[in-house]
Amino acid sequence: MASILSVLDSATRAVFEDMGFPADIGSTRESDRPDMAPFQCNGAMAAAGMAKKRGEKVNPRDIAAQVVERLSANAAIEKLDIAGPGFINIHPTAAAMSERAAELIDSKNCGIVQETPKTIVVDYGGANVAKPMHVGHLRSAVIGESIKRLLRAQGNTVIGDVHMGDWGLQMGHLISELEIEQPSLPYFDVKKTSDFPTESPVTMDDLARLYPKASNAAKDNEDRMEVSRSATAELQMGRPGYTALLNHFIDVSVAALKIGYGNLGVEFDLWKGEACVDPLIPDMIEELRNKGIAEEDDGALIIRVEEEGEKTDVPPVMLLASSGAVLYHTTDLATLVDRKADPNPDRIVYVVDQRQALHFEQVFRAAVKAGWYEREQLFHAGFGTMNGADGKPFKTREGGVLRLEDLLKIMNEAAAKRLSESGIGADFEPEELTEIARKVGLAALKFADLQNQRMTNYVFDPDRFTAFEGKTGPYLLYAAVRIKSLLRKASDHGAKFGIINAAEPAEQQLILALDAFGRAVASSAEKYAPHILCEHIYRVAQSFSRFYSDCPIMVEGTPEDLRASRLSLAKLTLTQLEMGLDLLGIETPERM
Repeated sequence: MASILSVLDSATRAVFEDMGFPADIGSTRESDRPDMAPFQCNGAMAAAGMAKKRGEKVNPRDIAAQVVERLSANAAIEKLDIAGPGFINIHPTAAAMSERAAELIDSKNCGIVQETPKTIVVDYGGANVAKPMHVGHLRSAVIGESIKRLLRAQGNTVIGDVHMGDWGLQMGHLISELEIEQPSLPYFDVKKTSDFPTESPVTMDDLARLYPKASNAAKDNEDRMEVSRSATAELQMGRPGYTALLNHFIDVSVAALKIGYGNLGVEFDLWKGEACVDPLIPDMIEELRNKGIAEEDDGALIIRVEEEGEKTDVPPVMLLASSGAVLYHTTDLATLVDRKADPNPDRIVYVVDQRQALHFEQVFRAAVKAGWYEREQLFHAGFGTMNGADGKPFKTREGGVLRLEDLLKIMNEAAAKRLSESGIGADFEPEELTEIARKVGLAALKFADLQNQRMTNYVFDPDRFTAFEGKTGPYLLYAAVRIKSLLRKASDHGAKFGIINAAEPAEQQLILALDAFGRAVASSAEKYAPHILCEHIYRVAQSFSRFYSDCPIMVEGTPEDLRASRLSLAKLTLTQLEMGLDLLGIETPERM
């Protein structure tokens, strides 16, 4: 099943090739001037340039005229125009558009092209054990979830890994502070090596209190810091009581994180962290030593990753500090070793703040140098920050980091206020209205994030995000809900669906918008750029609005076959809108 653009592209390429030019220069694309034509081919100018180099004097418009003549018999083309120096404007036939709409209706995935399946790990989330989720976790979760869904939609096996921060000094802080408060716990008995309690001695609230207490105390007291460092070292050496405590910390944190991410509509397949790969580190370091890649440098163990001729210095990877402690480079490399063993992916995509770009460049180079991966298998999908009105990363009024649950509360309240002001759901039961407000608030937040090119910073503005006008999540939800209402009304009146006959300009424009879905998904997945899909969905919603205004459906006097055709087109639009929104991680309510 080929899109209209693909059909036209194949036709123009074949004509240029038949005329003795490379097929590539005859490509067709969506028009820069959709008011003049839906599609355009600009190959005549390039062909004239090539002819000139061969000593032929040919005007681009003459070449365009020859192309038009050869294309004129194509059954998918209604009209061809030549504009400017040789641009070819292409208008597909109503029959071709109607046929394409029928194909999309019959398609299970609305025209998404299935690729040769690959196994892909998407590393996103990155929340820390023992710390409440905060606003800094939003973008990684939202963008990563959408990238995972986009790649799955193409037929890939995609594994989402939360990759928690559960190792290092923060664990030493927790263990040591807990010992200060409850020294009699069995975990601190150096003689005890097994049979530790199965029930955690701490809750998530305890962890959220213990960590900042220990961290703040250690900042001002070197002796206190040394206690945490010592606990960290003993944990990393495998002290049984400390290991048992770490497992409790992880279990308690994962339970809380599953709730926090669940409230965002984000799910992971793997709940692994840095602690999982610690046992792999000794053998990994030995392998790197044996390969001559790791070397001693001022007491530390490093891998040099700079490349000849680089204009900027790329610092070496730090495997072991001079103290013998493992570092973030070490655990990330061990994670790559772990993933190489299982699931041995074709590709790994890290959805992490762009400020970590240098770190990943170092790690990727080291992994390639070790021979574990090819460079093209590793990709850092960096992103910018969500900022406050001051242009700096969003904080609370007191200057602290806003908890994610508080951010969602702000969005829920903003959505509820907007619904009330709009009179939407005024006669609904309170429980239903509360759930609608939750979905609207979450859609507003997610779409506001995803519609931006992921490297772009943006300003948190709940009033703007929750508007029902413009390019917003609520606008898209309302477009889908309006179609659902239309289809319910049609069903109540016994109206039927029928064969689509796209005769009116608004019908044709809507079909052309729907036809671009597969391209939007493919481009979003290839570039790890959900904003491309956001733009497509918004275009579809706008096109439907115009169609709904220009083409009566349930209006008295509308012929039955015309109503049936337009109902089918409305149903197709709803299917694609909901599928597209789902790929963004956005859920659509049944009514509003």
